[in-house]
Amino acid sequence: MLQQSISKLISEDHQIQYLLHLADNALILSHRNSQWCGHGPILEQDIALTNIALDQLGQARNLYQYAALLITEKTGIPTTEDQLAYLRDVGEFKNCLLAEIPNGDWGQTVLRNFLMGSYQFFLYQELQQIATGQLKAIADKSIKEITYHVRWSADWVVRLGDGTTESHTRMVQALELLWSYTGEMLEPNDYEQELIGSQSTYIKAAWEAKIAAVLAEANLDHPKNDWMQSGGKKGIHTEHLGYLLAEMQFLQRAYPGLEW
Repeated sequence: MLQQSISKLISEDHQIQYLLHLADNALILSHRNSQWCGHGPILEQDIALTNIALDQLGQARNLYQYAALLITEKTGIPTTEDQLAYLRDVGEFKNCLLAEIPNGDWGQTVLRNFLMGSYQFFLYQELQQIATGQLKAIADKSIKEITYHVRWSADWVVRLGDGTTESHTRMVQALELLWSYTGEMLEPNDYEQELIGSQSTYIKAAWEAKIAAVLAEANLDHPKNDWMQSGGKKGIHTEHLGYLLAEMQFLQRAYPGLEW
């Protein structure tokens, strides 16, 4: 576990909390996507999703490195990206719940990537305009990768939604399961307000328009329910994140400071 003074700083510093939120989203989604490595429906798409997972891992690393630098500067305690990824407990992670729920079938996985990737696309577009320094540089690099992620996942949503009877049914089921987790992405909390709060209305509207257009093309009915799950941004997670972290963090916790 991180030293108490570092944990206290994180809980009080909105900039660091925001960086960790972005990093945690990227890391947890990357881990979920990496679980498909060797299990994809066809080799080409197996490799495509594995490369997307690597992109997301790289985004997480850049954000963790920046957060670690700020923590080190403000506390005087050397902090690393590995500490932030592998030595925080479940309640300290700030990723959206949508990132952590199990993959399910291929349709559920590509739909989750489309829903989250579309949000990240419009968010990082805004960060390119309003962020400065290292965060802007991260946004500039990430948006190129996310653009491909959205195009790839949207193509699969359309392909499956407007495909066979079975593929359409599976996409309907995936949409019913995932939709109630999307609202959390679109409602900024306290540590997001300072940086992105004024742009949140635009991001939400752009995301909704993108989702509606692709669902219509995929012959999928837009969900009508407004009730949404929430809590991930504040460290309140599903039981699934605990199992994911136990797997992901095992080596670092069992052998602290281990290097390959």
